[in-house]
Amino acid sequence: MKQIPLPIGPQPEPSFDNFLPGSNAPALEHLRSLVLPAAPVYLWGPAGSGKSHLLRALAASGQAQGQRVGWFDAADRLPWLLSPDWSVVVIDRCELLDAEAQQAAFALFIEAAAHDVQVAAAGRLPPVDLPLRDDLRTRLGWGHVFALQALPDAESRAALRREGDRRGILLSDELMDHLLTHFPRDLGHLMSLFDRLDTFALARSRQLTVPLLRQMLAEEADTTVTTA
Repeated sequence: MKQIPLPIGPQPEPSFDNFLPGSNAPALEHLRSLVLPAAPVYLWGPAGSGKSHLLRALAASGQAQGQRVGWFDAADRLPWLLSPDWSVVVIDRCELLDAEAQQAAFALFIEAAAHDVQVAAAGRLPPVDLPLRDDLRTRLGWGHVFALQALPDAESRAALRREGDRRGILLSDELMDHLLTHFPRDLGHLMSLFDRLDTFALARSRQLTVPLLRQMLAEEADTTVTTA
């Protein structure tokens, strides 16, 4: 019989304080000290480099001060309407904007400028390489542009270790090495994998080990095949 694991508690909400900057300190300090409204901010870099974390930290910081924040993702349905009482409007995953979403994003820029609303955006590519219409690319690249880098192994390891400490789990060096050498080093992916493994281990009253990780992945694969 499997026991039902009790929830450890939600992941900490992204904030400036729990962002691991590595080489991304300039972007962190710029957003932390931003006086609204300012020139648009665009963050770009690979998955796991912290783009969405910083945007969510900016939104959370504003909301903590009683500000209203609008958030749009490339997958969100249209129409996208800006509220004049927003302090910040965010556009995430810009590289995936289709033609209609590009028109909506361009309109957001125009309306934001008219109402002194701060624009912050992110994507995996620098503005000049985004597969977007020229006028939108120009606006994304007009303000402050920061190239973000994924965390090096040592800092990814530190982040995993800190999350383990938060949960009261001692992660072995063997498991840490396995995670960092056999899976994408995107910190979001690693944290998700850790969370699934923790839940899997709790349900079986087992410690987190490499063999248990392999067992979990094998069972997940079997489930995927069965339900396909």
